[in-house]
Amino acid sequence: MAADAVGQAEEQDPELAAELSEAPADADLVDLTSEADPGSEGGSAADVAGPAPVRVSDADGEPTAAADQAALTGPDEDPPTIDEDELRAALEAIMLVVDEPVQEIVLAQVLEQPTDRVTAALEAISAGYTEQGHGFELRRAAGGWRLYTRPRYAAYVERFVLDGQSVRLTQAALETLAVIAYKQPVTRARISAIRGVNCDGVVRTLTSRGLIEETGTEPETGAYLYRTTTLFLEKLGLDTVDQLPDLAPFLPDDVDEVADGER
Repeated sequence: MAADAVGQAEEQDPELAAELSEAPADADLVDLTSEADPGSEGGSAADVAGPAPVRVSDADGEPTAAADQAALTGPDEDPPTIDEDELRAALEAIMLVVDEPVQEIVLAQVLEQPTDRVTAALEAISAGYTEQGHGFELRRAAGGWRLYTRPRYAAYVERFVLDGQSVRLTQAALETLAVIAYKQPVTRARISAIRGVNCDGVVRTLTSRGLIEETGTEPETGAYLYRTTTLFLEKLGLDTVDQLPDLAPFLPDDVDEVADGER
């Protein structure tokens, strides 16, 4: 093959023929066009396309999906770090504007912090207020957190809020509310039977004030059932109705006879 190339070169270019004749007999003819033009037929695909991208592989040598995703989107961004002082101040600021108890998970979403860290901060703030003897406290009630005035200063707060106006519930309303709180869910007929008087008007008043609400109907009679609301828990500073005081010490001695009479 080399000899044929030399013969053809002698006819076309004597100088090129001299160079080819001096090459070793077993040397392969170099395709000069492949070096001059990598995109030509003689060039390799690697020369044309350039170096392949580096890919992370697993133990079996297969590229991982996480590596491909990271190459496209980059590493995940961590939530911004808030130091303890800033976290405490942010929670206090929010507590001053809420109009109902707010859950830890909601605060965690707003502040972009772990829920456990927010809960610990709220508990620390609450303990600090108590230790320092503030006239208010941060308390968990109705499934969330909110600022409340301390019970020992209730007389001063009441005097300021009421300013000579009576907005208290009547004795009948308080009794009806107590029956619903301890017997819920309960019908109006059952409430009237326990109190010994008709309670329709009182139930409407408690409903309009948001302290009780309807919660379905009784299967046997179809009568509406009533229960206390979140506002009721908030007003009493309770987290659940299970925290209501035990009723036994307030019951009359002949409670069994009264119960038998109701039946």
